[in-house]
Amino acid sequence: MAPHDPTPPSDASGIPDASELVDFTVDLTSQEVLRRAQVMAALGPDWDPVEVLLGEEAAYDLLYSGLDADQQRVYDDLVAAGVLPARGDGRAAA
Repeated sequence: MAPHDPTPPSDASGIPDASELVDFTVDLTSQEVLRRAQVMAALGPDWDPVEVLLGEEAAYDLLYSGLDADQQRVYDDLVAAGVLPARGDGRAAA
């Protein structure tokens, strides 16, 4: 069925032919714009994405600080395997 043909073909009884595919498109652009606006409103005017990212980096530094030798070995193995990203000089923070 051509996309410009608004009615599907039918047989003599007037029942549409179920074997024909019908083009069905839904434009969610307005809903997506509304969703994004609601997210930004929920975050509020004081939300600072740079501050959030810096806070996350500080949290990761704290999480991987003070590791004993065995923990450091596991950390290094996870970095080498690509499970964790390399941080700083490749060692967990002291």
